Amino acid sequence: MKIKITGIGSYIPETTVANTDFSDHVFLNEDGSAFAYPNEVVIGKFKSITGIEKRRYATPDQNTSDLAYLASLKAIENAKIDPETIDYIIFAHNFGDVKHNTKQSDIIPSLATRVKQKLQIKNPKCVAYDILFGCPGWIEGVLQANAFIKSGMAKKCLVIGAETLSRVVDPHDRDSMIYSDGAGATIIEASDDETGMLSYESATYALDEAGYLFFGKSYNPELDEDTRYIKMYGRKIYEFALSQVPAAMKSCLDQSGLGIDDVKKILIHQANEKMDEAIIQRFYKLYDKAVPKDIMPMSIHELGNSSVATVPTLLDLLVQGKIENQELKKGDILIFASVGAGMNINAFIYRY
Repeated sequence: MKIKITGIGSYIPETTVANTDFSDHVFLNEDGSAFAYPNEVVIGKFKSITGIEKRRYATPDQNTSDLAYLASLKAIENAKIDPETIDYIIFAHNFGDVKHNTKQSDIIPSLATRVKQKLQIKNPKCVAYDILFGCPGWIEGVLQANAFIKSGMAKKCLVIGAETLSRVVDPHDRDSMIYSDGAGATIIEASDDETGMLSYESATYALDEAGYLFFGKSYNPELDEDTRYIKMYGRKIYEFALSQVPAAMKSCLDQSGLGIDDVKKILIHQANEKMDEAIIQRFYKLYDKAVPKDIMPMSIHELGNSSVATVPTLLDLLVQGKIENQELKKGDILIFASVGAGMNINAFIYRY
């Protein structure tokens, strides 16, 4: 028995923030000193590395659970199911609900419980819980749904990835331009045909790598040092991703019994354009193959990095035909892959 995605939905916030909107920001080095060059240079370098031109932010009245609810409504409608038949709601996020102009995370009750309430699901046997797994959280939620369904514990699962990273960034850190808000949701059910998940991989590297992404104080020494923001060691993450993600993807593909030439699309976490391109190049090099044209759809240019939401949102945009020069066909072999805080890596092979 396999599992498959029977419904997909996403919510992309309406507020668009362009790179030029950061022209007046006061960006600082880690030691609090000013950059030796103007913001136009900072933004130009940022664009050339990440590929990001714009990103989306939630409106002040929206929280992460609100975005997730809106994406879930679309997934349920797309799957044409009664929400009362959902057995598990698995919600991947990292920071909970962070209200506009605050920095405090609110995760009581769980965000999954909040979505269940918003969906007005009465069935108490619909179990709702959150997972914290960094950017690979949505994929990990799908793997958990796979385990529940194969074990007989569930027939239908709602797996969500949502985040409002704009609420937890240090405005004086140029990395703040990477992050965005969004939500993606999927209905997962058993597959009685050839479609669905074929194999998977998941791992946590913590001995030396646990602190590559962390919560730290602002680069502005005048701000409250007890207020924390999302921080990262970008070079270490880049090197880690290139050394570990391609190998995990290869192991996953080899387990499926398929070959590299069978792969039609790779849906990778939208973290950084240059890093994602390097991962794919390294992956194909493991098979002594050149990277095929249009193998890796990208949404980061317009939507930024919304963490756990990037992969399901990318899938939804593909299904809707909203990514230029990209399409999915029945029977296509897809690789889903992600890397993020933890440091966690996961992937699965999927026949669409």
